[in-house]
Amino acid sequence: MGQSSQISGAYIPRACAEVNLPEQLNRIFFPQAVFLLSADTADQMPPDRGAEVAFAGRSNAGKSSALNAICGRRMLARTSKTPGRTRLINFFSVDDSRRLVDLPGYGYARVPASVKERWQESMAAFLDGRRCLRGIVVIVDVRQLPGTLDWQMLEWCQAVKMPALLLLSKSDKLSRGAAAGALAAARSELALAGMTVPVQLFSATTHEGVEEAATCLYDWLEMTGGRGHKKSPGNKGRESGAYKQSRRNLRDFPRSGRRSG
Repeated sequence: MGQSSQISGAYIPRACAEVNLPEQLNRIFFPQAVFLLSADTADQMPPDRGAEVAFAGRSNAGKSSALNAICGRRMLARTSKTPGRTRLINFFSVDDSRRLVDLPGYGYARVPASVKERWQESMAAFLDGRRCLRGIVVIVDVRQLPGTLDWQMLEWCQAVKMPALLLLSKSDKLSRGAAAGALAAARSELALAGMTVPVQLFSATTHEGVEEAATCLYDWLEMTGGRGHKKSPGNKGRESGAYKQSRRNLRDFPRSGRRSG
């Protein structure tokens, strides 16, 4: 993914690190974001145009909390102490052409098989069909290494050249040394897997890593005001052999995956 830059203990792409953010972003992140709609099927989703960034992760990883922290809003995305409450694909409008998307948590809660099947189908429809998707933020609890379904998501991103950012959430739950060790372990795992996905510590409570994550979102959504940003490679070459294989893999999402965790 190119050269990188070190900011506040976070490993992020240089393209993201060099974004000139508006001064107010240091205080409030995406203050204009509002809930748009929830979708259960592809035909309920917003028109496939503009730019979207999706948040993905296990149902207890802190996905909705991360989205709220990055937007600087407490209750934008609904959070719950019960894992798996995000059962629909939730779209949030940043402006007329940009959206943030809260995907259903994988590793689902205790719900009927028919509900799990519907979630699986809606996730596959979103990932396989949204041409406006510009990047995916994968959320993993810092106290756990990426699991089977996290790896499957990251491998899909790699296969279709979709930009991804791995956030190790809830970093406030560990000591500074333990959090640094978890970050190093995640980087090592990614390197061994041959992945160049950037990874950073993140806390919705202390706001560690929030500015760095928002920087990447600004870059992906092309909100930088004439930087000559190159369009997401996810919009071209999608019919490559790797992409065709990923489409076959999506039929089993989120059941398949080559790693355990």
